[in-house]
Amino acid sequence: MQKLELWGGVECTVLRSGGVWRDQVHETGHHDREGDLDLIADLGIRKLRYPVLWERVAPEDPSRLDWSWSDARLGRLRELGCDPILGLVHHGSGPAYTSLLDPEFPEKLANYAAQAAARYSWVRDWTPVNEPLTTARFSGLYGHWFPHGNDARSFLQALMNEIRGTALAMRAIRRVRPDARLVQTEDLGRVFSTRPLAGQAAHENERRWLSFDLLCGRVDRHHPWYRIMLAEGVEQAHLDEMVAEPCAPDLIGINHYVTSDRFLDHRTHLYPPETIGGNGKMAYADTEAVRVPMPPDARIGPEARLREAWERYRLPIAVTEAHLGCIESEECVRWLMEVWNAAGRLRQEGADLCAVTVWSLFGAVDWCSLLRRKAGRYEPGVFDARHSPPRPTLLAEAVKSLATTGRYDEAIARQPGWWRREDRFVVELQALAGDD
Repeated sequence: MQKLELWGGVECTVLRSGGVWRDQVHETGHHDREGDLDLIADLGIRKLRYPVLWERVAPEDPSRLDWSWSDARLGRLRELGCDPILGLVHHGSGPAYTSLLDPEFPEKLANYAAQAAARYSWVRDWTPVNEPLTTARFSGLYGHWFPHGNDARSFLQALMNEIRGTALAMRAIRRVRPDARLVQTEDLGRVFSTRPLAGQAAHENERRWLSFDLLCGRVDRHHPWYRIMLAEGVEQAHLDEMVAEPCAPDLIGINHYVTSDRFLDHRTHLYPPETIGGNGKMAYADTEAVRVPMPPDARIGPEARLREAWERYRLPIAVTEAHLGCIESEECVRWLMEVWNAAGRLRQEGADLCAVTVWSLFGAVDWCSLLRRKAGRYEPGVFDARHSPPRPTLLAEAVKSLATTGRYDEAIARQPGWWRREDRFVVELQALAGDD
């Protein structure tokens, strides 16, 4: 087995929220800095998640495509010996002439994918839709992003469109390059709860597998979500089509954040107002699981989620996003090492886990509000893009060491991150001793 690899990724979300288009490639300045690619290569990174986004190439008309930016950037990556994983939709709903609720979204995406594959036939790895379940939740269930749905029907129809779009896109790509690989990304955060909310937690924990289950052809008549999806208007023919002709990922990509695992608590008086939500029947707080004193048998964090994915699917896995939104570079280093060490332990157990991807190489803007408020809140990544040229952060040293040697042994990485210190809790330890 080859050594664990360190890959990279550029935050590239393009989406609509509240009538405003957001483009992280522009907002972080990466669009205008071709030299960024040399900075990436200088770190020793040889595989990179990179955008050829539908919304950027054909924003107004599917017949008018501008490949100039992508041609230049991908050409430079090829010169540098950096192998891309190309993304086509990243948290978006497609260009202005479609949406996640458009019945023709899958076919339109496949048409774009065919053109991208013909132009970049030397690229083997593709992610047609990044995090389909997460995007469908934020766009169809919570109303954060366009088309701003707030119901189960919008959520599940959007998800089905994304999954069918992925399958049709890969079919189109493979007509150009038969050995093309699907690198399917998703956040698999687990939900924990107090006893009165155990049903809600169980519902969400079943739901989190839907992207991969659909692609793997598992959502058949015996699957717990099959009848739910039918009841919410998803066409039976589309569900049965995915069972008959699955499009299983060649590589499962897990995007795991310190905020991915959640905790639901019915005792809303213990929590800040911004954490309070509900399911229409009960109000409850929804907070990061790391902020709550958990029972000794609770398994939170990257190692637990990666193990679950491996045991469920037995397909090759990579961590496709490892990032901590924090202004303290030391903590970002500790989070990367937490994910890296978790992946290494699983490999030693025999899991086919090939890589960890350091995300947001040039940072991100306004993700603290999920891009819903245009406040210009920038968080650095491996580089701080507020400087010209972008200035390496402490994370860059760790990334270069991991990419070139597979190790990083500095003392900074051996100290506990804030998610492991007892001052992280948002409620008193004794307050969570019971369910009253």
